[in-house]
Amino acid sequence: AIAVLLRTFVVEPRYIPSTSMYPTFQIGDQLMVEKISGAWFKRRLSRGDVVIFSPPQSMIDVMENEYGGHDMKRGEALIKRVVALEGDQVQVKRGKLYVNHEEQRETYTKEPNGANYKFGPVFVPKDNVLVLGDNRNESLDGHIWGCLPVDKVIGRAMLVYWPPW
Repeated sequence: AIAVLLRTFVVEPRYIPSTSMYPTFQIGDQLMVEKISGAWFKRRLSRGDVVIFSPPQSMIDVMENEYGGHDMKRGEALIKRVVALEGDQVQVKRGKLYVNHEEQRETYTKEPNGANYKFGPVFVPKDNVLVLGDNRNESLDGHIWGCLPVDKVIGRAMLVYWPPW
């Protein structure tokens, strides 16, 4: 009973199924997802947070309309990095991410020369964030399906516990 309570309200394990967050996470990495600070203590999301979330309807619509359907399982979660918060203006131009007209220093992305797409400018609506994968050119993320409602966020990635090296 204690394990069920902990997993439901405090922390839960998740694994990385794709390369969308490479090089930060590898396929097969197992990590702990912290759920309590947002749910109980109302800690707001910050730029740079790595979040686990349920797919928003906009993503499901894109998968069905642009990619001929989706194979997401019920309860499947995704992982991406928060790059912009509600009220921010965000865009990707010349491969670089700009938030509120300031180029962001992103040492964690796979692409040293930046993303090979343009996005925005868009304003992040109330109660939303924009999330992108660290492997920008190989991630089905907010630059394709838009902003993420914060009520879809399950928790924040805390630590990789497997593999142990």
